Amino acid sequence: MSENGRTAADFWFDPLCPWAWMTSRWMLEVQKVRDVEVRWHVMSLAVLNEDKIDQLPEQYRELLGPKGWRPVRVVTAARQLHGDKVVGDLYTALGTRFHTKGEGPTLEAIAGALADADLPADLIEYADKDTYDAEVRASHAVGIDKVGQEVGTPVISVPGPDGGEIAFFGPVVTPAPKGEEAARLWDGTLMVASIPGFYEIKRTRTQGPVFD
Repeated sequence: MSENGRTAADFWFDPLCPWAWMTSRWMLEVQKVRDVEVRWHVMSLAVLNEDKIDQLPEQYRELLGPKGWRPVRVVTAARQLHGDKVVGDLYTALGTRFHTKGEGPTLEAIAGALADADLPADLIEYADKDTYDAEVRASHAVGIDKVGQEVGTPVISVPGPDGGEIAFFGPVVTPAPKGEEAARLWDGTLMVASIPGFYEIKRTRTQGPVFD
């Protein structure tokens, strides 16, 4: 449970991922229609893929190389220096610039997001520093260990009805459902994810992320 008595939904994200961004916008809708509070944590696609970076297409090698560390490093520095409460707003600011506005994960976009989130401009200095890399890796490990190495971001974890934990990758959805549709997807996702031995429902994506 969260501090205010609502069900805590822990959400691991990498700001680079447009699909995680869609899921995160859905989770903000879920907070409005269910007794849920999202707690935000970083994971890193760069960490997830570092052992197989040479096998990835060139465009992903560039994205997940040294530049891929920048957003999670800045978010982690913000958390370490200014507390958990700033993470959600900074993620919203980063995702809005990276994805909704189409600026991409540039240093300029990160700097703009810090301003949008009313955070100190000098946090950008951590983008290319390894000061908090151990914390990035630790947060990533907590999230990915809940679901296994074969998935990516996002990872969501909530308390189960038997006192255990329900954790899963996704859902992958576009556009982000709103209102009662968001509630139905939440209820259905928890229902299937809570079944022991349930692993996967999937179909081919025929549409890219719709940022609305």
